[in-house]
Amino acid sequence: MNLDLARWQFAMTSIYHFLFVPVTIGLAFLVALLETAWYRNGDETYRRLARFFGALLLINVAIGVVTGLIQEFEFGMNWSAYSRLVGNVFGGPLAMEGLAAFFLESTFLGIWIFGWNRLSKKAHLVTIWLVAAGTMLSAAFIMAANSWMQHPVGYTNNSHGQPQLTNIWALFTNPTFVWAYPHVLLAALVTGSIIMLAVSAWHMRREAARDTFRRAATISLAVLLPSIILAMFVGSELGVVEEKYQPMKIAAAEALWNTCPSHCSFSVFQIGGGKNDETPTKIINIPWLLSILATNHPDGEVQGLNQINAQYQQEYGPGDYVPNVFIQYWSMRVMAYLATLIMLFALWGAWLLYRRRLDRAKWFLRMAPWVVILPFLMNTAGWLLTENGRQPWIVQGLMKTANGVSPSVSATDIWISILVFLAVFLALGVADAWMMLRYGRRPLGQDPLAKVTSPDSGGTGAAPDADWAEEDESALVY
Repeated sequence: MNLDLARWQFAMTSIYHFLFVPVTIGLAFLVALLETAWYRNGDETYRRLARFFGALLLINVAIGVVTGLIQEFEFGMNWSAYSRLVGNVFGGPLAMEGLAAFFLESTFLGIWIFGWNRLSKKAHLVTIWLVAAGTMLSAAFIMAANSWMQHPVGYTNNSHGQPQLTNIWALFTNPTFVWAYPHVLLAALVTGSIIMLAVSAWHMRREAARDTFRRAATISLAVLLPSIILAMFVGSELGVVEEKYQPMKIAAAEALWNTCPSHCSFSVFQIGGGKNDETPTKIINIPWLLSILATNHPDGEVQGLNQINAQYQQEYGPGDYVPNVFIQYWSMRVMAYLATLIMLFALWGAWLLYRRRLDRAKWFLRMAPWVVILPFLMNTAGWLLTENGRQPWIVQGLMKTANGVSPSVSATDIWISILVFLAVFLALGVADAWMMLRYGRRPLGQDPLAKVTSPDSGGTGAAPDADWAEEDESALVY
């Protein structure tokens, strides 16, 4: 029971935390683009937009940091056996993330907030790009650690049988990392772009600063379309890597119980399925597609769950090495289908932009604020696909999840922490949604950052810039 509770708790924390991470990475990059546009052409419109969307970035960072800290502590609380075994490897990237990437991001985010009207334009621009770089560097260290769990490299076992890192560069040349990391970054750019597009569409539909928000929508579409196309390509190549190192994950994603020698079909959806149903009714089979996705060749062989399970039993001993097939099958399709919908929506927006009709496209502007939910569902499905597909391993081939749980933590302790975390997460989620909606809908002339950037007010008055002369006294103070 402790194992199941610990897994549920970590899954809850990870999924919740990953709602904020892509927003931070994506919005930081987009705000940097907006400020770069202001720096290059001197158009104050882009400066106003950078401050506007920068406030949304700050809200997300402030809420998201809390969930990340909880996740770090869970390694020691619920997974102490795992931490003791692989801490010599796993601890390195986590330490670098905290000491280097997180401090880079947080330090220069503070300088960016308080540096308006104090730093030169170039110096201030550098700070936001360093923030964006910090978010991406943070993701690099986390993904390096996670990729090692998927495909362990660069280590040897010491005299106590513990993995000891011998080549740190192997972590960053790990084939899983090479494809998984850009996949995460591209998904983050998709998420941030859709948020910026949704906010811009909401304002354009109400004819509020229509020309200004059309510029923000243009930049978001310019990032969104190539990002979603590249994300789909990189995700496909990641599947080829996983077929080589984690074939069970790919077989489960198609609910393929027996090996297909070549020209394997991909089912659009199925009726039934799961670990107790090896003969589900598969609907609309697309010829050859599974072989192409798994091997990059139409005649490629895709191993079946039964054959891989038998191989693992010979290699690692008796046991059931098949993950939850139902979750794996549908996570893959939810991720892929939502990515396709996002790509079609981005193509629609690009066509409207080309025809100079974006700010008058009634149905597109109505739909954009609702499309914002799609990347969050897509990202969550992708996380489930990656982590569920590794089960029953916590580190592929080295340690089973059942052996990684803390022996001294009781079920009661885990239940209490689950309920406390759930209450905290619900409160933070409501606060984040309320603040993002409130400050995303505010008129462009109301600048919450102005409250902390005025050199004449001690950080509490309105900024002296003419552009921010009309300040709302209820504006957010950071």
